[in-house]
Order: sequence, then C-alpha cells, then structure tokens
Amino acid sequence: MDDLITRLNDQEQQRYQKMVRLRERGINPYPLRTARTHTARAALDAFARGEAVTGAAFAGRLVALRDMGKLTFAHLQDGTAKIQLLVRKDVVGAEQYALLMKDIDLGDFIGVTGDLVRTRTGEITIQVATFELLAKTLSPLPEKWHGLKDTETRYRQRYLDLLANETAREIFIKRAQIVQAMRKFLDGQDFLEVETPVLQPLYGGAAAEPFVTHHNKLDRDMYLRIADELYLKRLLVGGYERVYEISKDFRNEGIDIKHNPEFTMMECYQAYGDYTTMMDLVEGLYGACALAAHGTLQITYQGHALDLTPPWRRVTMRDLILETSGVDIYTATDLPALLRRIAELNLKVERHPTWGKLVDELFSTFAEPTLIQPTFVTNHPTEISPFAKKTLENPNVVERFEAFAANMELGNAFTELNDPLDQYARFVEQQTQRQAGDKEAHQIDLDFIEAMMHGMPPTGGLGVGVDRMVMLLTDQASIREVILFPQLRS
Repeated sequence: MDDLITRLNDQEQQRYQKMVRLRERGINPYPLRTARTHTARAALDAFARGEAVTGAAFAGRLVALRDMGKLTFAHLQDGTAKIQLLVRKDVVGAEQYALLMKDIDLGDFIGVTGDLVRTRTGEITIQVATFELLAKTLSPLPEKWHGLKDTETRYRQRYLDLLANETAREIFIKRAQIVQAMRKFLDGQDFLEVETPVLQPLYGGAAAEPFVTHHNKLDRDMYLRIADELYLKRLLVGGYERVYEISKDFRNEGIDIKHNPEFTMMECYQAYGDYTTMMDLVEGLYGACALAAHGTLQITYQGHALDLTPPWRRVTMRDLILETSGVDIYTATDLPALLRRIAELNLKVERHPTWGKLVDELFSTFAEPTLIQPTFVTNHPTEISPFAKKTLENPNVVERFEAFAANMELGNAFTELNDPLDQYARFVEQQTQRQAGDKEAHQIDLDFIEAMMHGMPPTGGLGVGVDRMVMLLTDQASIREVILFPQLRS
C-alpha cells in the first residue's frame, strides 16, 4: 500500500488526504450499499409529465459544482442522464455543507435525497435534503470538454474515454442495439441460437493462423477457434435445420483499422438453402440492424451516402477484375498464363504461389477499392474456397459471395459443400499447400469428414463480421472505435 501512495501525483495526494480525514471522522468513503429509488432520466421524465417526485433517492457521479456561499448548484450524472442539484446550507446542516465544500471532489460518487422542483431559470432540479459519499475518487477525471486527445490513451483507458466522450458511449449503446436486432431478426427467421467450442483440438473454417494454448490435464495443444463453421455444420448433420452463433473468434494476424485478433462473428447455416438464399438473408439482416440503429436504410459512411435497400448489386469476381484491371481470369486459367497476362499489362501486384491466390490479389488490388455501394461479389476461385460447391458452368470457381460496402468486406457465404469425398479431396489439396509453406491452409479434419459421411443436407452458410457491421452503421473508420477493449501493441 505504501508504495502505491508514494506514486500518487499532487492532485491524487490531495484527494487521498481528504479520504484520510473522512476516515478519521468515522465516515466510510466506500460504504457497503446505498438506496436508490429513481434514475435521473426516470425522475426527469416523470416530472416533465407533471408527476410529483418527492422524497426520492438518487446516486451518481458529481460532475459539476458551483459554490454561491450558503447554497451550491451541482450536477449529478448517472448512467441515464445528468440532473441539477441545489444544496442549501440551512437544509443539509452546516457540518454536511462543510463536508461538501472541503472533502468532496468532482468525480466522487454521492447519494442524495430530496424533492424535484423547477428553478427560476426553468431547469428541473433536485432540492437536496440529505447527501452521502458513496465512493471517493482518488484520480481526477478527464476535463469534459477537451476529453482525451491521445487516441492510444482512449483505447488503453477506455473507461476514461467513456466518461469524457459522449460519442464513444453512444457507439457502444448502438452496438448493443445492433446485436439485439441481429438476434431478433434471426430468431424471427426460425434460426436456433447455439454455442460451440471456443477451445478446439483442431481449428478450421477459415484461412488464418490460430492462437495455440496447452491443456495440462490432457497434455495436448489446443487452439482458440478461428471460425465456428465446422461445428455448426455438425449440428446440421445432427438434425437441426437453421442454426446461428454470435461468437468471439481469434486469428493470430496483424492489427489494423479493419482487423483485431479477437473479433465478433455471426455465423449461420440454413439447410436446403444456397448462396442466393444467404444474399436475401444478408439484405434482411443489414436492413433490420440499420433500422434499429438509425430508423432508415439510407446511411452515411466516411462521407459516402449508402443505400442498404434491397436488392444489392450482384456481380461476379471475374467481371469486376476484367472491368478494373483488364485481366480475364476465365481465359488465363492457370498460374503461368495469369502471370503472363499481368506482365503484358504491366500491372503491379504481389505474386502468389497459386492461381486462386493471385486472382484474389488482383481483386483486392483493383476491384475492391471501387466497391462503395452494397455489392455481392460472387464466384470465387475453388482453390481458396475449400468448403463451397463448384459452379456448374466452371469448376475453377465456386458458389460463393463476399458482401462489400464502402470498400470493406462485410460478410462471406457459400453454397456449402456436402459431398464428403470432395471435401476430403479439398482437405488433401489444402494439406499440399500447407506443406509448401502456406501457414493458413486447412489441416485435414477427419472427424468433420466422418460427420459428413452420415449425411449433411444441401446448405447455405454465412459469416458476418459484427464489428465491421457496427463500424458501418456508426460511421467509424477504425475497428478499435467499436471494440470496447481492442488489442494494442505494447
């Protein structure tokens, strides 16, 4: 304890000495409990309706104090609203009034009782009858109007950001409303919410590196899930027809404005659906969440006016790449041919070891930056889509889409592969890529193959990034603004 006290700065030392004085006078600066009959918002609303609010008890932070001699105006802030206090020396008594003036600081939690009145200026006010200290604040709060200027500090000390920044508080209220609307929409479509393992003996369902941990009792390495896909599909084998999970997933990847190693996904699977079914689902889901957050399907994101009204544009990856780069991936159908075509056009792209990965690189470089309005990009290379069915027209591509808006991927969906022999062959191909150095290639999951051998119905599957949805619907350019406690570099 002594070493902590010595580290306090001057302001904190002053507050600490006030706490010491309170204890010496027999006042517990952290009492066990308090009684509260009204929130600030409930009392303000009731009074505005003409109801009398008398003998009420309130609790919250003291956020403003204006001494006028024998009376003091203050403001109390709780989780619902801010309300004015009027403290009179002749009402609360000289001793209590002196306590307020000398030993109570801005940021302290206090409890007050009293009646609501309207002052001469028209402000609804608690005329304080009694007050007590509920929690002494040793560190001063950020100055409200200027708040926290350093972005890194805002993320590392999110509690201070929320105290000083009303916009930050609103973002996370909106996030809760969006997730609630997502659940309501899916429940209304007869999907069953389920829970699948976070800690897995074998990871899969996405192209990503996992976080590795060790189970001591079992004496084996385990993985934090990178996706929910393979466990949710097992449930379709087990007889459920529509399942979803809103989950934390983990990928051992870089940190930037669109990526956080710990993130939130919604994955759902619908028996007897396909990727076109999932397009309809995405349009309905985004519409429901936008209405919950804004009351409209017309939103603005980083200066772009977006319209989420269905139907969204639907275009193949081939057509977008051809339109934006001049490369036709359907004529350059192997890696050497594709590399020659890129060289002929003097295009600058990162080289990749497979045709499918290079196609994806072309798309990311040239096509993705053009996708402002909501768009479904369809028919991805089979090589990079090991869980999707091939199209009838072209075995090099699959029935898959990625949803985009404002140059940002929002979701990913397949007509799910349900042929166990084809799935096993895809796993073997992924293993070949893994042995060639691709750390993100899938391992062979024999237990999943065994499940599929028992029969999996035709299925449409979808994954939607919840964090990116919140980014889009709250107009935030960085994923860190919509995650309460994002991962940060040391």
